[in-house]
Amino acid sequence: MSRLLGDGRRARTFRDNISGYDKQLNFAVGALLLIGTLLVWAATRQWFASQGLDPQYYLKRHVLNIVIGLLLAYGTTLIDYRLLRAYTPFVWGIGVLGLLAVLIPGIGSTINGARSWISFPGGFTLQPAELAKISVIIGMAMLLAEARDKDSAPTHIDVLKALAVALVPMALIMLEPDLGEALIISAAVIAIIGVSGAPSRWVIGLLLLGVLAGFVAVKAGVIHDYQVKRLQSFVNPSADPQHSGYQLRQSRITIGSGGIIGRGLFTGPQTNGRFVPEQQTDFIFTVAGEELGFLGSGFILLLFGLFFIRAFAIASRTTDIFGRLVCIGVIAWFAFQTFENIGMTMGLMPMTGVPLPFMSYGGSSMFANLVGLGLLQSVHLRSR
Repeated sequence: MSRLLGDGRRARTFRDNISGYDKQLNFAVGALLLIGTLLVWAATRQWFASQGLDPQYYLKRHVLNIVIGLLLAYGTTLIDYRLLRAYTPFVWGIGVLGLLAVLIPGIGSTINGARSWISFPGGFTLQPAELAKISVIIGMAMLLAEARDKDSAPTHIDVLKALAVALVPMALIMLEPDLGEALIISAAVIAIIGVSGAPSRWVIGLLLLGVLAGFVAVKAGVIHDYQVKRLQSFVNPSADPQHSGYQLRQSRITIGSGGIIGRGLFTGPQTNGRFVPEQQTDFIFTVAGEELGFLGSGFILLLFGLFFIRAFAIASRTTDIFGRLVCIGVIAWFAFQTFENIGMTMGLMPMTGVPLPFMSYGGSSMFANLVGLGLLQSVHLRSR
């Protein structure tokens, strides 16, 4: 009898958790995952078939990444986000150790010019920088929330401590180097400090410092040559005609060729011809532009808009400052990454090699994105 009662309680708890989720947020993410899966398949099936390979290779791996990511998201929602404050040093330490591991010869792997990956048997890879974003957001939120818990605004010392939590992972990421991930973390850092109640001059100062640091990094040679060429191609597409300039031109052509309603799923000539490098990852939006057209691409933007509206609603509703700062960090992360990815495919932003959240192929990115969703839902569940 006690076993049956225990099973009944667990079943009710599961149903309560499911019914307590923000359904509109889940709908937006679910639709983006579905569309992204179709676009990843469309970007790879024709070329793989023409080479005598399995045309469902990327589709199978992408679906597996989503399944693992959803399990991670569900597990995150089961954890009371307020308990994370006690384990923040542990989470942050794991993030830093992962970033250190990729710099060790024999462990880290170099892909597309960046030593950002750890390779595992079976062809699986892990990018610690993706998961480090979560540790930075939680770490900064914990430190800045402690000051607000005392009914006072964060002091300059509090802000400096929070910045130190972010600067260590960012320095390791720049050693890889991975400019895109560093910029995403920077956006989250500025947003968290801006909402924490710290003096506004910190936000202005950090923005100016970021511009100055970028200029010095280019002049000092800290940024690699291929990254400089990407920035040059943003200003002048003919600056690197064989690599980044070519990719930008093909990206624009592919998006523009879709017109209003698109060429049709799986029938885009640019996509099937593999004219856009890395199309299933960083340039997945070009598949949407060509095969789904302006209307399909616009629908994707509406889904992202719904995601951000619901995420802001969760952040504004919670009375716990730690939960609010975590939400703001996650929102800034997704907002900047979405804007940067879509913008670079159209030449509106420099190419930095960041994937489109919930849609691009990539295990580490998908895991981190869905854990971010889990954090939002965890705050939502405990704020009701």
